[in-house]
Amino acid sequence: MMFSNKSETIPEALKNFDQLPDTANVRQPVVQALYACSPASVWRGVNAGRIPKPRKLSPRTTCWNVGELRAALIAAGNQGA
Repeated sequence: MMFSNKSETIPEALKNFDQLPDTANVRQPVVQALYACSPASVWRGVNAGRIPKPRKLSPRTTCWNVGELRAALIAAGNQGA
């Protein structure tokens, strides 16, 4: 029997990222996948200004705005051109 490891599954928000409205929010695993980095690198990117700052929805819930992530990814892609 094969078991699925949580770290091997692709979050639904990532699968459907292109269809999400700019007002949607996503959690850290999606940001990690978008930037292909570790949890620590996400926070380093936030502190360096490469990744948008997240929002706190509750004391234990942090999320990123999809529109802000898209803008940052486009800006990063344009800087390399």
